[in-house]
Parts: sequence; structure tokens; C-alpha cells
Amino acid sequence: MNPWLEEEERQLYRLDICQDILKYARNELYLHMRFLDVALSSLTFVPDQEIQVVGTEGKRLLFAPEALIARYQQGRIWVNRAYLHMILHSLFAHIWHRGEREETIWHLACDIAVESVLDTWYKPCLHRPPSPYRRSVYAKLRSKRKVFTAEGLYQILVEEKLDVREKLRLKQEFQVDDHRLWEREQDPRIRQEQQNHWKDIREHMETELEIFSKEASENSKGLLEQVRAENRRRYDYREFLRKFSVLKEELTVDMDSFDYIFYHYGIELYGNMPLIEPLETKELRKIEDFVIVIDTSMSCKGDLVEKFLQETYGILSLEESFFRRLQIHILQCDERVQSHVKIESQEQLKHYMEHLEIRGLGGTDFRPAFQYVEELRQQRAFTSLRGLIYFTDGYGRFPARRPLYDVAFVFFRQDYQDVDVPPWAIKLILDEQGKE
Repeated sequence: MNPWLEEEERQLYRLDICQDILKYARNELYLHMRFLDVALSSLTFVPDQEIQVVGTEGKRLLFAPEALIARYQQGRIWVNRAYLHMILHSLFAHIWHRGEREETIWHLACDIAVESVLDTWYKPCLHRPPSPYRRSVYAKLRSKRKVFTAEGLYQILVEEKLDVREKLRLKQEFQVDDHRLWEREQDPRIRQEQQNHWKDIREHMETELEIFSKEASENSKGLLEQVRAENRRRYDYREFLRKFSVLKEELTVDMDSFDYIFYHYGIELYGNMPLIEPLETKELRKIEDFVIVIDTSMSCKGDLVEKFLQETYGILSLEESFFRRLQIHILQCDERVQSHVKIESQEQLKHYMEHLEIRGLGGTDFRPAFQYVEELRQQRAFTSLRGLIYFTDGYGRFPARRPLYDVAFVFFRQDYQDVDVPPWAIKLILDEQGKE
């Protein structure tokens, strides 16, 4: 027989074996985790000799035939974990959310986040006792983050300033699949379609875990926490503040309503008499009266309070966010109101931030702040109060009744665990970039 044909037959045989290996892995995972049914069937199997064992870009599961067979011969658990590892990368949108983050650290953070979920599943098809080094890494990270999202872990790893040796050790411990596919150029439309596909799966899975699969959710708390975190809509904090804005005329030239044609025609016809001039007032949607409450209780860590204030100052110092006449009431509150400062200018705001003194560190009770604001409202301290933002870690007693203005409880993704706020309140979770 022709040697070339023999080699081709061997390659086709190896491809058939790899297809069977991946199908068996998918079926075994499905039998133990039926809530992953759609996710497990979302990747098509494609051979690729340049890949390091396996990898995905969210649509295909690429594999190197010989390397995959060699791995399978060492035991099926590695293949099962690798398959689910790639599914979770897609579910958590790690493939598309790197942005400007440093590539190596981002990939490490994503792998640790995914492996931390897999290590909580004591299924025979997946379980592999974590090494002492892996357990020590988890313990160190857990002291700084309660929920292992890739964004949160990335921040920790950046702060750690890892050297080359430490990065290599983490990579050897947690890397499973080839991430080079994540960085390949791809049609933006196709990337968006893939993100939308996995977003739909995530939302369906969250409902499945919370309502229909109680047993599965109890055994997959790490997965449910990360799915919840990723399902929360991401948007700019400034845009969020527009919920509390009012429409009002302000003394400023309205170039949007100005017609250059009539202006130019009048100048040509009459010399120095335009037929139309820009309006001297413009309707703008900005914030006029606003209340910010900062949780200064013992449970709200000092660095978290500092982040609240930095984020707040960054938004409030933008002139386009507020009318020229503004009233920002900033309260510090633990189980009682510890401080009340009224800000009426950019200069006052800057001075407040530069000479800030945290007061409190007692228990947590949200009700006194609302009672205090209601007293101010009764005293007509506000012109047009539309909203109150409460920066907190979420552990406290909420008011029983809805106030007459909109309320948002804002949490940072760091150390965040799901907190049930009252149905009348907005819940916003910010990451380190001010996005949800």
C-alpha cells in the first residue's frame, strides 16, 4: 500500500478517535450537570496542529490530535476538566473582556477563576485533589476576595507585582488550554454574535440554577456567583447618574438649534444683520440636588471607603454632570449619621476631598440616613431632590418604606457577595474601572 495513503488513513483514524474522546467528555459532563446542556453543545470540534492540546475562541473547540490522545491516555479526567474549563471561559466572557489589561496577568486570572470553580465540584468525572500549592494560592486570594471573578483576581495579581518565576509557577499550575485564539483578529460582528450567544446561555443558566436546579446550585456556588457577576449589565457610572438628573434651562449658547444657512444668508443680504442667532439658553439634563451616603461602619473596610470617595469625586468634579447651582449633601453613616457636609461648588468639593476625615466605624444601619434626609426634605433643604446613592458593603438594615426619591445601593465588585436590596432600590456593582 502507498505509504502516503497509509499515513493519511492513520491521521483520519486519529481524528475519529479525538472526536469520540471529546464527545464522550461532553456526554459524561452532561449526565452530571444537565444545567450545562446548551453550553456543552455550543462548541464544534476542529483539528488544529498548531494548538497546544486544546483551545477555543468561543465558537470552536480546537485540538491537536496527537497531544489530545496522549492526554487522554493519562486519564479521562484531564480531558473532562479541560472541556469544562473552556466552556467556563466562554460563559464568563473571559475571551472578550481583556481590554487594556496586561495579557499574561489577565490569562492567569482567568485560569485561576475557572479552576477555582472546577475544584469545588466533587464529581467523579471531574474531581482531582488540589495540590498543596494550589490550596495555598486559593487561601491567599480568598483573604482578599470572596468571589473569584477574573477582574478581581487580575487586580490582586497586579498589586502583587509578580516576578517571572512566580508567573511561571502559576501558569504551570493553572493553565489548561491555549489562549492564543483569544487574541486573533476576528470580524467584530462575529465576536459580538458569540458574546450574545454566551450571554443568553448565562442568563438561562442563572435562572436554571436559582429556580429549577436547587441541588445543582448548592453544589456549584462558585459557578453561580460568577454567572451572577457576569450577568449584571456593564455600563458607565456617569450614564448611571443620569437616572437622577432633571431637565432644566441653563444659560449657555445652544449650537445644536443654530442654523448656519439662515445666519450666513442674513450676513450676505444685510451686511451685518443675521436672520437668526444662537439661543442663549439650552435645555440640559443634569443633576441639581443630590445626596451621597457613605457607609463608614466597621464592616466596610477603609480601602473600600476610599474607593467610594475616589469614584464619587471623579464623577462630581466633571462640570458637565451638574448645573452651575448645585447642592450635594454628603453623609457619613454607620448606625447613625456621623457627618453631614453640604457642597455648593467645585472648590468646596475639592477641599472636602483633600481634608476628608472618616467618622464612624460602628455598626451598620441604613435607616438613620434616610430619616435624616427626610428631615432635610421637610425643612425644604432641597430644590429638586431626585436621588440618593448609598455606597456600602451591603450588610445592614434597610428602610421598610420606599422614599419619595430614587435610591441606589452601590457595591464594589471587590469582596462582593450577592445582597438582596429592597425591591424599590437600584443595585449597582462597580468594578475597578467604574463599570458594572
